[in-house]
Amino acid sequence: MTTKPPSQRGRIALVLFMTAVVVGIAGYGFRDRIPASLLPGLTEAAQATSPAAPEVRGVTVTVVAAGRREVAERLPVTGTLVAREEIQVGPEIDGLRITEILVDEGDHVTKGQVLAHLSRDTLETLLAQNTANAAKAQATIAQQKAALEQTIAQRVEAEAAVARARTLIKTGATSQEVLDQRERAVKVATAQVTAAQETVAAAEADAEQIKANRAELEVRLARTEIRAPEAGIVTNRSARLGAIVLSANTEPLFRIVKDGAIDLDAEVPESVLPRIANDMKVAVTPAGFEAPVDGRIRLVGAKVDAQTRLARVAVALPADARLRPGAYARGVIEVARRTGIALPLSAVQFDADGAYVLVVKGELIEQRQVKAGLKGEGFVEIVEGLAEDEQVVARAGGFLRDGDRVTPVPVTAEAAKNAS
Repeated sequence: MTTKPPSQRGRIALVLFMTAVVVGIAGYGFRDRIPASLLPGLTEAAQATSPAAPEVRGVTVTVVAAGRREVAERLPVTGTLVAREEIQVGPEIDGLRITEILVDEGDHVTKGQVLAHLSRDTLETLLAQNTANAAKAQATIAQQKAALEQTIAQRVEAEAAVARARTLIKTGATSQEVLDQRERAVKVATAQVTAAQETVAAAEADAEQIKANRAELEVRLARTEIRAPEAGIVTNRSARLGAIVLSANTEPLFRIVKDGAIDLDAEVPESVLPRIANDMKVAVTPAGFEAPVDGRIRLVGAKVDAQTRLARVAVALPADARLRPGAYARGVIEVARRTGIALPLSAVQFDADGAYVLVVKGELIEQRQVKAGLKGEGFVEIVEGLAEDEQVVARAGGFLRDGDRVTPVPVTAEAAKNAS
């Protein structure tokens, strides 16, 4: 069997391999000939030229310093604008026609102002008749009193005749029969006086009845002017010219918001109800308003709806011609305001045990339980567990644990809040 000669490339590879073997053996032998005093220097030089081992560093996190600030906790609510007290104005007299209407919706009225007129023709006719009857009654009284005076005079004359007869009968100048006649005449005159007195009393009673009827007619006439019971704003007018008014109608002629007072009728959850109290500030923004108006809680409901678990809250609003009952509005109740140590909301975590923060001590993480207080405007009040100026991870996450090494990067509290 014949062997083929190696190719040129194979010969070159074989030469290089043999050269490396020889150099390695020579180098090993040469190292053995180097003095021991030179070996440490060569080792340090080799170490100086070799790459350095990487420094161990933690994950980079932003931290914020716990600082003192004012925290206001606010509760958003929504509701409807309502009249604090609505007055329903209806007729106090039936069967009359509306002849004139003096106000319309949106008008401001004062107490006692005339809102509308009803027809007076029938009542004025009755009043004129009453006036005539009153004059007639006075004439009758005068006649009866004159008759009474006449009967009284007759009685006096009869009594005088009896006295004379009694004197004469003692001397025998007159008879017993004459005396008896004159005594009967006295009795008749006395009865006539009594009857005349009763007639006068009856005439006077008739006059009083006519006077009472006149007073009633005057009251009815006064009621033909429909007046505002209190000052306020007319929010509804159902009165129409020519309509016959009836007190049995369920719809009043006018509706008036007393003194123009408008409330926001809102609802709050039962969980915050114990913290809601009268006179708390509420910023209310009705529909269409560009800026809120300042209101205050006027009434806190006495019960909670069993279905919705909400309670009613009435917020008194300032006088403003733009406010309209029935309009939608939203409000923000300032539940509480305190100054203390606070952190951005993103820096505080909550679990089954409560609230905790990740404090950075040097470059190490320390998980610490804290007691949270008010929450508002992106900040949380820290009541216990944290000192002022301590560094806390600004955006705490589940990837960090107690004892982890980190590289802290400080940021401001406002920056941390905005970043969250």
